[in-house]
Amino acid sequence: MRPINASRNEDGNVLFDILAAEEVDKTIKSYIRMTESDFYYLLSLISHNVQRMDTVMRKAITVKERLAITLRFLATGDSFSSLHILFHLPSTEEDWKNISDGFESKYGFPHVIGAIDGKHVAIRAPHNSGTDYFNYKGYFSIVLLAIVDSNCKFIYVDVGCKGRISDGGVLRQSEIYNMLERDELNIPPPSKLSPHHTIAVPYMLLGDKAFPLKKYCLRPYSMRNTQSSSIEGNFNIHHSVARLPVESAFGQLSTRFRVLLTTMQLAPEIATKITLSCVYLHNFLKTIMSPDIITSISNDTNSNVITSQQLSGIANRSSGELMAIRNCIANYLY
Repeated sequence: MRPINASRNEDGNVLFDILAAEEVDKTIKSYIRMTESDFYYLLSLISHNVQRMDTVMRKAITVKERLAITLRFLATGDSFSSLHILFHLPSTEEDWKNISDGFESKYGFPHVIGAIDGKHVAIRAPHNSGTDYFNYKGYFSIVLLAIVDSNCKFIYVDVGCKGRISDGGVLRQSEIYNMLERDELNIPPPSKLSPHHTIAVPYMLLGDKAFPLKKYCLRPYSMRNTQSSSIEGNFNIHHSVARLPVESAFGQLSTRFRVLLTTMQLAPEIATKITLSCVYLHNFLKTIMSPDIITSISNDTNSNVITSQQLSGIANRSSGELMAIRNCIANYLY
């Protein structure tokens, strides 16, 4: 047995304790991208799922060591493991309205139930995949499609679609697409923005030009050289600002878990699990960590968001009714 492995029980399991003994919590945050208290809270949640039994041949890696190695990989991309924490879509009209209230209070944009966008996660070229995973940016990737709330928390994600597929195409292939089409998510019914308006406006996702104009998805005007002082230009500005949470969420995710900034030397299926793990941890930390830590991560953020591209498989032609709804919101914001 190699000396480093022979001393694993002595050295590996005390590494976290050594870091903690340095008094300043910043050391642990730099190493695993969360505080010591957050680490132990997360440990208590997952320990029963990742605990392994000792055998006559060797002692099992401890739960603490498993989690520390996993978090270190997600923070840097140096090694590999995985974990699982659940999050769910809003299930009631009240839940969706709470999200909408958050967008309106922060960004002044009404009836928004989430900002949607896609992000490419770089991977090595999969064997015998041809150009399936080769994206328009010139590298191999899987796509992370995400819907976030006004607090940069992920509401829904679809991970693992081949990189050559556009954001709109990924949406069409996702599980949530049919649920939105069939109106199965208990989204509140359309309502007027004010008493003097005649059009009932639905609650909608905000997406860039890569997404279609649908009863559940609002995209900006596609007019070029639109003056910001015009109704359409003013709408596009408000629309862009209200979509900032999804850009910030991607930036915070990549800054905290820098494995997403590397080219993962892994198969797409494993890279998908890694990416999803980062999303779960992001939501976990958003729920429990203090505002000053959130601010420090936000200040260290360089957003890595997908540029709008041509749709594949989703028609962009909008009905007159949908255009009237967008015009109604544009006049409301003007």
